[in-house]
Amino acid sequence: MMPARTPWGQSYRIAFFTLYGTAIIAACVWLFSCIHQVSPESRAVVYQFGKPVRVANAGLLFVWPHPVGSIERVPASERIMEREVLMLRRGEQLDLVNSWDRDGDAGAGAGYLLTGDEGVVQLDVRVFWRVSDPIRFALQRPHIDPLIDRLAERAAAVVAMERNLDAILVARPETPQNDQHSAEERLRLRSDFKQNMQQSLARMRASGNDPGVTIERVDIISSLPDNAVAAFNAVLTASQQADQAIAAARTAATLRTQQAQQQADRMLQQAEASRQETLAKASTDTQLILQLSQVLRDGTDGGMLHRLWRERVTKILAQAGQVITVAPGDDSRLILQGLMPPSPTPPASEKQP
Repeated sequence: MMPARTPWGQSYRIAFFTLYGTAIIAACVWLFSCIHQVSPESRAVVYQFGKPVRVANAGLLFVWPHPVGSIERVPASERIMEREVLMLRRGEQLDLVNSWDRDGDAGAGAGYLLTGDEGVVQLDVRVFWRVSDPIRFALQRPHIDPLIDRLAERAAAVVAMERNLDAILVARPETPQNDQHSAEERLRLRSDFKQNMQQSLARMRASGNDPGVTIERVDIISSLPDNAVAAFNAVLTASQQADQAIAAARTAATLRTQQAQQQADRMLQQAEASRQETLAKASTDTQLILQLSQVLRDGTDGGMLHRLWRERVTKILAQAGQVITVAPGDDSRLILQGLMPPSPTPPASEKQP
């Protein structure tokens, strides 16, 4: 026969089983907390008493529960991370400038990079990186993003200072000088930017401050300040207008030259035709005189002079309204009388001795 249970005994019994069940549940929870699942795009850094001891790949992972052990998931080495460098933007840099300095040099130069030819440019940079050392990355994880920003700022200042404006972006398309060299420099901008960041990381590794990351790629979008864009557009418009004016002037000059050449050729042709016509007319007009001179010089006149005289006198007299003839030696009808004819020579018998 079982002894009767007192109320206190029942209370103790209920409390015992409650604590026992709670302990079992807590033990199960504690045991299940030792099992972790690591996704394929991640790896796990295992800590024991706060010290990293190993790196686990994707899959199920058993680790002693807290406070003995813990894990920290980090991106796998195959996973590429992206970081947009906001500190290179003008708006972000202006937020760091005091309100009373924004109207001064600090505000005027915020977000701009100085180029080798004393120009200014803006760079929008995106850095793609991956984890190369999970343990070192896990230890310095809060400082990785600021580190990438600082490395990108330094690389941007260096690569911009090593180039002129046309080697960063097409600022003056109207100038064909060194186009091939400028295009090559623009293609090398990303690789030089990446190389500069990698060199900075290499110096950190050499000094024992390896952050455990590697730069894979850098994307850069370059642009000019808004006021500089307006100025360049104005210059480009003026250059285009000047080129159009020069082309129009050259066209007009060429047309004027052609017209002048045509007019000169026409005048030369007219002068040559007039010369030939005048020369032919002169040759025709002097042909008879030349022939008469020749026959007089040769003594073979044959009455040619009298014949010509009659032909010419007939034409002259035909044009006169009235012709009055005067017999030789009879000038009584003339106002101006002619000279007295000379007296005949006396015969030799009448000459005085």
